Amino acid sequence: QLQASGGGLVQAGGSLRLSCAASGRTFSSYGVGWFRQAPGKEREFVTGISWSGGRTDYADSVKGRFTISRDNAKNTVYLQMNSLKPEDTAVYFCAADSVIRRVGISPRRTEYVYWGQGTQVTVSS
Repeated sequence: QLQASGGGLVQAGGSLRLSCAASGRTFSSYGVGWFRQAPGKEREFVTGISWSGGRTDYADSVKGRFTISRDNAKNTVYLQMNSLKPEDTAVYFCAADSVIRRVGISPRRTEYVYWGQGTQVTVSS
């Protein structure tokens, strides 16, 4: 199971760092994705990182502002969010790729499993 944390209320232009903590010895063999869901909207892909940490991918809306990283020794993936905008307001979820040691990163929600409860991020204008 994965558990996201670190959300909160921040003013536009501010920063937050989210953490995604995992249990299980095989965490380092799976990519991890961050998704977000705003009220009344579909859950959308934000960013993902490969099992090794060597590859990352970002939605166009967050490129240059968000950075994903992982520390496999701590079974944790991080999402550093800078220059936050009101449109970034959403519940943020992390999840593990369903494919072990996938080459590349899938942006498809259906490819991910072990979703956590999510953490709320609210950006005020």
